[in-house]
Amino acid sequence: MPNSSNHTAPVAEPSANIRTSQRIPVVQIATPSTKIHVREQKGIFQRLRQYSNTLLIAVFFLLPFINYQGRQAILFDVTEQQFFFFNLTLWPQDFTVLAWFFMAAAFALFFVTVYWGRVWCGFLCPQTAWTFIYMWVEAKVEGNHHHRAALDKAPWSLSKLRKRVTKHALWIVFALLTGCGFISYFMPARELYIDIFSASSGFWTGVWVWFFAICTYLNAGWMREMMCLHCCPYSRFQAVMFDANTKTVSYDAARGESRGPRKRSQKTDLGDCVDCNLCVDVCPTGIDIRNGLQYECINCGACVDACNQTMDKFGYAPNLISFTSENVLKGQPKASLFSLKALGYASALLIMIGLIIIDLSQLSDIQLNVIRDRQTLYREVGIDTVENSYQLKIRNKTQQAAVYKITVLSEKAPTFTIVTDTVVQIKPGEQLDYPITVSARRNERIDDASQQTLQFSVSQVYSAVNPTPVEPENHVAQQSRFFWP
Repeated sequence: MPNSSNHTAPVAEPSANIRTSQRIPVVQIATPSTKIHVREQKGIFQRLRQYSNTLLIAVFFLLPFINYQGRQAILFDVTEQQFFFFNLTLWPQDFTVLAWFFMAAAFALFFVTVYWGRVWCGFLCPQTAWTFIYMWVEAKVEGNHHHRAALDKAPWSLSKLRKRVTKHALWIVFALLTGCGFISYFMPARELYIDIFSASSGFWTGVWVWFFAICTYLNAGWMREMMCLHCCPYSRFQAVMFDANTKTVSYDAARGESRGPRKRSQKTDLGDCVDCNLCVDVCPTGIDIRNGLQYECINCGACVDACNQTMDKFGYAPNLISFTSENVLKGQPKASLFSLKALGYASALLIMIGLIIIDLSQLSDIQLNVIRDRQTLYREVGIDTVENSYQLKIRNKTQQAAVYKITVLSEKAPTFTIVTDTVVQIKPGEQLDYPITVSARRNERIDDASQQTLQFSVSQVYSAVNPTPVEPENHVAQQSRFFWP
């Protein structure tokens, strides 16, 4: 194998006040201003990306069609202000759970980034998945990257018009399906697709579907790498999460330089890089990884597959470009897996997961709000009875109708009695405004205070669907005041 250890590619020096063990230098390279026609590439990483992208798209479209207990299993019902997730129902006051969830997802991403760089961008990011779908459609209609580049330069003809119309029509159809897929998380999916494709949807439904369809068409069809280079904030701050042991797509300059073309069996003093430029041709963001780590790199591994293919043809060892770390390239021993950054992100992730568990454990299936009658503090009935009126707002936060029992008590005498009916049935998700009257005997009054604290309790007796009594802890309580003459 040619030995070119005396030749190294130019690499940007890190800032003087930042140690190389804490941060990998990132090179700023001007990206091409012309349209990038990505060369098709096969290989282990491209198969992995295709499988992960296919899984992501399939999950995105199929999840809304899963039913649970006669209802769409996952649904953000904006009209009713409810979020259904199988047997869990979240109301606006419960949305802190979703906040913790998204924060946990963010710290999980940061944790993975410490070890594998922007692997999310290359293999699971929706922008990447949809962009590659659009590129696949473009290749099927217009041909390979050479044919597409030639078609761009060719004058308009019937053949060019036919290909362009076909490509954009397919793009629009898939964009419309994507718009339906997104909105189906907020509306019943089965009815939505039928309404959209039969042109019978409501005005605002159609507006939102077409809004996301247009966004998909522009992002994946026209902007593509521009979203990654200029719009995605992750590309800007991901470098601060790297350290010298982070595995990213990297070029082994010590082995590859000085680069240059040669015949397959030719003896040469050049490095292993044959300067075939395939690593640039297959890059979806149009960069040259041989210039060093760049924020535009999405770690999709296309250049790794392309370079390994070339190395195999020339009989050289693989992984001139590979997923590796700065320390490995320098021949330094591998550091501990648990760096301060990784431990910090892992700790934050565990805290977020703990908060999610705590919030979920404290969710109540019943919501109660007690409102006193402010116009009349009390009523005297007969010689020895005093009554107070209240309005109870009871919400059934479950997905089944349920029967509830209302009780009232106080730590001190007298004995309070609810005059009205104490058993009510509430439909799933419904809030019942229920007026009640509480009475007490004046001769049981223990002091001369004008008011006394009492507590209302609402307990679920059983579900209207299943008459089996529920657990005693399925209840909610709230205090109020009882006024005396």
